[in-house]
Amino acid sequence: MMLKKYFSTILMGIFLLGCEKEIQLPLDPNQSLLVIDGSITDDAGPYYIKLSKSNSISASSNFLAVTDALVIVKDNIGQIDTLKHEKEGEYKTNKIKGIYGNTYYLEVQVADKKYTANATMPEKVFLDSLRINPLAINGEIRYNVIPVYTDPISLGNSYRFIQKINDTLDKSFFVFNDNLNNGKVNQRPLRGGSDSLEVKLKDIIGIEMQCITRPTYLYYYSLNQQSGAGPGGGTTPANPPSNIVGGALGIFSAHTVQRRQVQIK
Repeated sequence: MMLKKYFSTILMGIFLLGCEKEIQLPLDPNQSLLVIDGSITDDAGPYYIKLSKSNSISASSNFLAVTDALVIVKDNIGQIDTLKHEKEGEYKTNKIKGIYGNTYYLEVQVADKKYTANATMPEKVFLDSLRINPLAINGEIRYNVIPVYTDPISLGNSYRFIQKINDTLDKSFFVFNDNLNNGKVNQRPLRGGSDSLEVKLKDIIGIEMQCITRPTYLYYYSLNQQSGAGPGGGTTPANPPSNIVGGALGIFSAHTVQRRQVQIK
């Protein structure tokens, strides 16, 4: 990721029922902004909130770890967790538990500035299986994986997928919603990989499925519109729409997690 892209003045990805809206966000290229990257999942904890600060475009390092913040995560059933700094700007939970249906509240205090966010973990949609989708391109067989799940009949579900090819992370962003596929079995393949990361016979493909909130969908949908961004290189390389209040960039997510793998045969 280039920091120049980080300070892009265009916010892509306000995607509502098939429409995109472009928002202008004037930023000082020398302005240092807090970047928050954190999530609560239904996996067993602990969970991590990562804090960093963007540097100026002329600086040699893009991000600086924030190690002296007060970070608190609460839930709607009264649990309060003050996180402990571990290393390189990562703060670890002690007792909060991720349960779908619960709402989680994040508070970050850095010097005299306070930042807040909240997210309600969606219900889990079951990942039934992974289906291999062979595709002939210029006389060559390429392979994609289709995550097989049935979208609930209620409109408004969003999903994110992370793909690994033989334990190598595919840096593509995969986010789906149910605007065009509501209540149906998913038929959309994960069109990932690259010339240097092709899916071949005998490869083992690992897929992580996340049921995500609408703000998280918008965040990753926006990143998907920007080339060069992916989960292997940091989740906040630009300034997409965020659910964080107070002027920070990034995302605070509450989502479910499921993992499956399949071998290409």
